[in-house]
Formats: sequence, C-alpha cells, structure tokens
Amino acid sequence: MKSLAAQFRSFNGCLRFLMVQQFTINTAFYMLMPYLAVHLADGLGLAAWSVGLVLGVRNFTQQGMFLLGGTLADRLGHKPVIMTGCVLRTVGFGLLGCVGSLPALVVASAATGFAGALFNPAVRACLAEEAGERRVEAFAAFNVFYQAGMFVGPLVGLALLAADFRFICSVAAMLFLALTLVQVRLLPARQGASQAEPDGVPANWRTVVANRPFLLFSLAMIGSYVLSFQVYLALPLQAHRAAPDGGDAVTTALFAVSAAVSVAGQLKITAWAEAHWSSQRALVYGIALMGAAFLPLLLGTTPVTRDSSPLTWAAALTPLLAAVTVLGLGTALVYPFEMDTVVSLAGGRLVATHYGLYNTVAGLGITLGNLATGAVWDAADRLGLPELTWWALATTGGICAGCVGLLARSGRLSAGTERKLTAVAP
Repeated sequence: MKSLAAQFRSFNGCLRFLMVQQFTINTAFYMLMPYLAVHLADGLGLAAWSVGLVLGVRNFTQQGMFLLGGTLADRLGHKPVIMTGCVLRTVGFGLLGCVGSLPALVVASAATGFAGALFNPAVRACLAEEAGERRVEAFAAFNVFYQAGMFVGPLVGLALLAADFRFICSVAAMLFLALTLVQVRLLPARQGASQAEPDGVPANWRTVVANRPFLLFSLAMIGSYVLSFQVYLALPLQAHRAAPDGGDAVTTALFAVSAAVSVAGQLKITAWAEAHWSSQRALVYGIALMGAAFLPLLLGTTPVTRDSSPLTWAAALTPLLAAVTVLGLGTALVYPFEMDTVVSLAGGRLVATHYGLYNTVAGLGITLGNLATGAVWDAADRLGLPELTWWALATTGGICAGCVGLLARSGRLSAGTERKLTAVAP
C-alpha cells in the first residue's frame, strides 16, 4: 500500500490542492469556533441566549443552505462557488473579531454558515469529478487532510488565544483570503457547470428529489451521522462522569485519539476494504462497527479523582478510549465509500446538488438525533441505568447498518456500487 505522501503525489494538481485546501479550511475554522462561545459570553458579556442565537444561526444557515449551495455549484461551476464561499468566510471571521453588537454578530455568523453551505458540496463534487475512477482513494486521502485540520486547528487557536481572540479571527480570515487568491490559478474554470438542467433550478431539485434510491440511502445513513456526532455529545458527557475533576482533559484526549485514528489508519483501512469487500459491504460493516463502538461503555465505570491510582484511572478510561477508537475506525471505513455512493446514485448528474441535499438531510438527522440522545441520557440518569444510552446508540448502529444492507440487497444501490472496486496498487 502506498504511503500518504506517495498517494498524495499520485493525484493531479487540482486534487492535491483540494486536499491541502481542506486542511487549511478546517485549521482556520477549528482554531476559532471552539473558543467563540467563551469570547461572546466573557469577552463581550452577552447573555447565554444571545450566545446560543449566534452559534445557532451559523449552524442553521449552513445546514439549511446546503441544497442551494450545491445547486449553484452545478449551475455556475465549482470554482466561483468555492471562491465565493471562501470570501464570505473571510468576511464573516473578520467581523466576528471586530464587532460587538448582537445584530452584527448574527450577520457575521450567518455569513460564516452560508460560506460553508457554498463550498462544502462544491468541493466534494469537484473532487469526485477530478478523481474519476479513483474516487474512493481520493476521498480517503481527502479525509486524512480533513481530520488533520480538525486536530491542528484547536491547538493553533489555543496558542493564539494567549494574544487575543481578535487575533485568532484575523489569522483565520487571512487564511481564507489566501486560499481565495490561490484558487484563482489552481481551480478548474468551468468544472461542474455543464451538469445543470436547462429548465432551471426547480427542474434540478425535482430531478434530485425524484431519485428514490438516493433519497432512501440519505435517510438510511442518518444513523451513522448521529453516531459519529457522539464524539461531541455523549462521549464528553461520559468523560466528565468518569473523571469529574479532569473531564476537559479527558475530552481533549478523546478528540486526539479520534483524529489520530483517521489520520494514521484511513488509507490502510480503505485499501484493505477495497481489496476484500464491495462498497456496499464496506458501508454495512463500517456502520455496524460504529454502533459496536458503544458496547465497551456497558462495562460501566467508577468515577476517579486526581488522587486515584494510575491503575484506577486506566480502568476508568479504557472503555472510553476503546469506544472512540472503534468509532474512529468505523467512520474511516464508511466515509470514502459513502461519498462514492452518493456520486454513483447521482449518475454523474447534478452531483453537487445531490451532495447538498444529502448534507441537509444529515444535518437535520443530527439535530433530531442529538435531541433524542440527550433525552435518553437524562432518562437513564433518572432511572440510574446509564447503560440505556449505550444500548440505544448501539441499536441505532444496528438499525442503520440493516437499512443500508436491505437497500443493497434490493438492488437500489447497484447503480455504481455493486462492483468490487479496483484495489489500491501496492
């Protein structure tokens, strides 16, 4: 199997740029966003509801506008939409660092969210078009850069926070501005625009909504997104339950392990799966593995303190570390085949629009899934049965894997994924 460097060199210049670009995007985003709430509450003195509004507007704008962003990419081409998204992110991050009124912050947050809705579907569609038959390999390498940016960003932000939050915003904005300038030369000019239907946007949307196999796949995959999001919800809650005096440090370690699994294992996992399984089987097994990740937490744990022995700490944290490791492995297995399946089900037409709707469905599913997970967590606490949360999440993985498996057996996913993909060259 090729190393990451060799794999990276084997792609054309556009693909290499898209990967480096995604690393830069995630680094800039995650150097700022984890510290935004504290800045709004402590630095600007906003009430908690105002902080929630600013953060919620960004998430709602991004999730709600994915379909529009994908449609624009198919109609106008990937390059102008990606560049517009980066310009908006530059403006949004710059405003977050220099304004203090709630209306201005809401505008900045909305600009930041809409920026993501523009470039996310366009980048993935551009990558799929450039990669051709090497889509799975390209998405695997892309995910390495994606995860690496998520890991590096908070560390850079923490270092820059010693200066000033406004300085973080300025650096993040400058990174997006630099990307925009480089995109002028390195992104293909008219890629994707030929995919648009001549009858206009409503016709585009009707085409996508009428794609029944794609819609069923999007709905079936919601559970996998709910599971992957537990790195931000249930697992940090469990970290604070297991180590009340050191929950933040444990949570940081969980993020580090999750990122390390993806960065170190993604290419090996994808190459092995390509050589042994069809895309459909890799999806089913990967989702099942994501659900199984929560089973070690059924062992329970006794809360530890700073005075607890190293052995006691190890016993308390081993289930958590096992869970996040297995969840990372499952997510790494699923991602490239999932992205390839969306392209296959789109039939190569309106790919960005398909990605846009897919991301919207996933975002809505995560929101509802988080509400359900929180409700189960609270009920489990009241009943004194913490294992109910982990059974619920494991069951979600089983149901999601079963639904994808049923779609595969029915032939609805056979448009482009029934074949066994060509293995990565040794």
